[in-house]
Amino acid sequence: MATLTQKKSCGQMMEEWKQFIWNPQTREFMGRNATSWALILLFYVVFYAFLTAVFSLSMWVMLQTIDEYNPKYSDRLGNPGLMIRPKLSTLDIVYNMNPENGSWRDYVNGLNSVLSDYNDTVQAERGVPCTAGTYSTQSDTGDVRNYPKKACQFLRENLKNCSGIDDPTYGYTSGAPCVLIKMNKVINFLPVPVKEISNTSVTVTCAGKNFQADSLLGPMQYYPSVGNLSAVGSIDLMYFPYYGNRAQKNYTQPFVAVKFLNATRNVDHIVECRISAENINNQNDQDKFQGRVIFTLRINS
Repeated sequence: MATLTQKKSCGQMMEEWKQFIWNPQTREFMGRNATSWALILLFYVVFYAFLTAVFSLSMWVMLQTIDEYNPKYSDRLGNPGLMIRPKLSTLDIVYNMNPENGSWRDYVNGLNSVLSDYNDTVQAERGVPCTAGTYSTQSDTGDVRNYPKKACQFLRENLKNCSGIDDPTYGYTSGAPCVLIKMNKVINFLPVPVKEISNTSVTVTCAGKNFQADSLLGPMQYYPSVGNLSAVGSIDLMYFPYYGNRAQKNYTQPFVAVKFLNATRNVDHIVECRISAENINNQNDQDKFQGRVIFTLRINS
């Protein structure tokens, strides 16, 4: 029968551990002498230095292919969507028109915040007057970058009855609220107007989701509009193309204001606004925000 291994005492274990840390007979630290430690440290220094050099070289090569002013790939944003202002936590505009109720104040404050950058004094500093009806193309000259690119002014007064100048509550207390529609920015995108509607702008129209809802929603006015057609909103071609935040840092995004003149009270109106252009798809039912936006409007009396 094999004899049982004698259990080591605590003192013996501590002595073996100390000898492993430093062995005075062989002059080894943790099982390696000075030469072995020097070689292994040298190996890791060279190894990680090589990895760092490879990573740095890869990053440098990649950065040479990137334009700091334009994204290399933008295919996911080829078809712009729409968004509304004021926008709180949801795409719902629900309020009580009673001035004492005050539920409309958040929407008014939201519009004031958005439109503060559209005052004449701000626009005079940030933008320049542009020729209406034509693209504001600003090409580079050979290797000379044309940066920063100019930005066309969009004055608050273009929104007329929805500018907040004459009516500081934007129609919310009178039951004729204004909603601002904006097209999402897509770098270098040139929308093509629908010639049957306008030759100089892309257009925006809103409607209820079905005939009954449309009749309950009532008439609407748009600012700015196509010519004398107050029933069709207009975004002039001079605000295109957008060159990106770095190349065109003072760019002012245009709005179309929709004023709901006589929407039926105490009813949830499902409103759909669409932008029309030859190269914008607003018929894709799989993407509810492609070329359009859907929101709820309810005015409680």
